[in-house]
Amino acid sequence: MPPFEHAVAATRGARDYQEDAAAFRPDGGEPVRLSSEGPGFDLSGFAVLADGMGGHAGGALASRTVCEEFLAAVADHPGTSVDRLIAALKAANNAVAAKISENPLLAGMGSTLIGAAFGSHGIEWVSVGDSPLFLFRRGEVALLNEDHSLAPELDRMVAEGKLTEIEARRDPRRHMLRSAVTGEDIDLLDVSQRPLTLEADDYVVLASDGIATLDQNEVARVIQGYASDGAAAVAKALIRAIEAVREPYQDNATVLVVRAVG
Repeated sequence: MPPFEHAVAATRGARDYQEDAAAFRPDGGEPVRLSSEGPGFDLSGFAVLADGMGGHAGGALASRTVCEEFLAAVADHPGTSVDRLIAALKAANNAVAAKISENPLLAGMGSTLIGAAFGSHGIEWVSVGDSPLFLFRRGEVALLNEDHSLAPELDRMVAEGKLTEIEARRDPRRHMLRSAVTGEDIDLLDVSQRPLTLEADDYVVLASDGIATLDQNEVARVIQGYASDGAAAVAKALIRAIEAVREPYQDNATVLVVRAVG
């Protein structure tokens, strides 16, 4: 299995604060700084991305807490990769509960989470919320995890003729979450059923939902254009493409890009 190259890039978008956080921890090594820029290379490791909610203070605290606790727990827990991912998710959820218990003013804060394990087996993951996990292979992009927002339900209504595409896209409920890491019971959880083998030069992208400014075809086009330049170039190019749209209500957008090096 080739080693993994990883990099993070982010934009605040139209907001004056950042609620996203992301990091990669080598398996058995030290965690990198949250939302660190620049590439790193490892034979195996764990990636995490969190998109906080709860306002300026609560959202940032939630995403940071989730990432830090997830990385600490996934390193310490024994068992299979999936066992470690699920245990780390539970630890992150408990940590959010503890923060809210310490300060009741934080009630309502929470975060999405994508946690992924990379190694000789390929990739396995656990996710909660609407942060997408993409696989780029030979010019095409596929969504690997479930979307726990109301967007899939609205799209189903379009398919049934109950809504138009424009109505579904503009519906204010579209980004409402059906599940999140809030310190309470997690309603919906997506776990990979088996390892997904990665090929040399595959890219895996963990992203906050701010990337939805680009459709999947555009995500594929951007990655294709910079694939030969490595993970850092792809991460920065995705963020530049989001910023170039100049969406007036652009959400925070963070991408953690992992490449299987050929």
